[in-house]
Amino acid sequence: MIAVVILISGRGSNMASLLAAVDADSLPVRIVGVLANRPEAAGLETAATYGVPTRVVDHRAFSEREDFDAALAEAIDGFEPDLVVLAGFMRILGDVFVRHYHGRLINIHPSLLPTFPGLHTHRRALDEGVRIHGCTVHFVTPDLDHGPIIVQAAVPVLDGDDESTLAARVLAQEHRVYPLAVRWLAEGRLRLTEGRVVLNLPQDGADALISPRAAGA
Repeated sequence: MIAVVILISGRGSNMASLLAAVDADSLPVRIVGVLANRPEAAGLETAATYGVPTRVVDHRAFSEREDFDAALAEAIDGFEPDLVVLAGFMRILGDVFVRHYHGRLINIHPSLLPTFPGLHTHRRALDEGVRIHGCTVHFVTPDLDHGPIIVQAAVPVLDGDDESTLAARVLAQEHRVYPLAVRWLAEGRLRLTEGRVVLNLPQDGADALISPRAAGA
């Protein structure tokens, strides 16, 4: 069973979905530590309720990003993880850090990458008038929000949506697909081949999400 460390910056709702999946015996991993870059991160308390050890590496204590990255890596490596999971970790990680965890560092982003990398994804999706939005789980590379994609989930954008309603619909899918991606990794069901993820599992291409679609259609 692989060992997983989760990095958070705030409430860590995706972390909570992973912890709940492990607790329900639907995710065959050991979450051995949760680290935050902010001591006030609410997710630290959530992790503690599950009995998971927590650590804080406060980025504000470091004048140079490289020094923060090094301290963070040292704290992570103390747990000897097989996989490092970013769950709302709001710091850009340097090239040295990312390469140190090549192939075992994943992130979830609230858009259908490669569209809308960076911040304010839901606002930008609404501003562009897209009809389908979603989330992406991907391996982390030195290029921001641009790494081999493991899984995506799409949701319709409705005419009455604002940022909060669209974000809530996407977040519900994040909580579904992040545990799924971690489970595939834990079960050895995927591999990286020439910068792409290849999955060793049955796949169904028969359905499609069409938006807009009238209710009941």
